[in-house]
Amino acid sequence: MAFLHALSLDELAEAAPVRVELDGVPVCLVRIGDSVRALHDMCSHQRWSLSDGEVSGGGVECSLHGSTFDLATGAPSSLPATTPVPTFATRIVDRSVEVDVSVSTNDAPTPSY
Repeated sequence: MAFLHALSLDELAEAAPVRVELDGVPVCLVRIGDSVRALHDMCSHQRWSLSDGEVSGGGVECSLHGSTFDLATGAPSSLPATTPVPTFATRIVDRSVEVDVSVSTNDAPTPSY
């Protein structure tokens, strides 16, 4: 595993998606309490940033067409998306949010358009 510093935990508001880029990979970060979820920031349906969307019910909704992706699994729970987005391992070390983008935790393919 190759964890990379993304940002400080204090820079993440509760349930407010934030985009970072790590090793050329766009990542959507969402703070839920004292944990952080990370998923690929591009919707699997169409090239659109998930971090532009809203978080509710354990998912982030794409603001373009309304597909919602589970923050834990990356699985879509609403159409038009039918393919999950990659999720990534996170850890918090001394309030630093670190993400491993070297491999997805759900084996989902990187979105291609």
